[in-house]
Amino acid sequence: MLRELASFSFDSVLPYLGFLAEAPEFRADVLDSLRQPLEAGVVTVHRAHGSATFPAAFQLVLAANPCPCGQYGTADGVCTCPPQARRRYLGRISGPLLDRIDIRVRVHRITSALTSLSREGEVSTAEARSRVEAVRAASAERLAGTGWITNAQASGTWLRSPRMRLPRSVTSALDRSLERGGITMRGYDRILRLSWTLADLDGAGSPTAEHLGRALFLRKGIS
Repeated sequence: MLRELASFSFDSVLPYLGFLAEAPEFRADVLDSLRQPLEAGVVTVHRAHGSATFPAAFQLVLAANPCPCGQYGTADGVCTCPPQARRRYLGRISGPLLDRIDIRVRVHRITSALTSLSREGEVSTAEARSRVEAVRAASAERLAGTGWITNAQASGTWLRSPRMRLPRSVTSALDRSLERGGITMRGYDRILRLSWTLADLDGAGSPTAEHLGRALFLRKGIS
């Protein structure tokens, strides 16, 4: 069975979406087991008589409350969690795992004011799909001959190579963040990939300083 699965073509397997609600409620070792497949897109199973590697490319979405009781930071609630409980709760999602999360967004609690907001600017599913297809086509054309199709697959080494390297004037904010320890080298490369996707969404030939800034802002988290 392992030999049969291992013979599958990875190129024929499309990435899927993994969604973990209340992510901090999962055991820390379970969450950390996601680090390797997130990075490599494969999982290797070792047994006494051999090993087999399976495709494991997926998009991961984590959702978490701000604290165990879920009331911290809300305008109409009272949080009963002491500071150490909040730190312990969110600390179950380790730094190395967070380093592999490209976009962090704070979602505010739904109120009547939010439900009454205008729907102007929203797009239909068909329109969103069309934009995604256009972005994937742009990235596939740029990556032709590399063996990659999407920006997420491109290696950081390649993105930083003389062929693809962005001007210093574009990456200055990102370079400063790396030098000051605000991001890791892995984070640097992930921000580069995200900035290329943002540029593709805007129909730009390559990322600008604004695209890099937006990618860095999204990685740091929107409040």
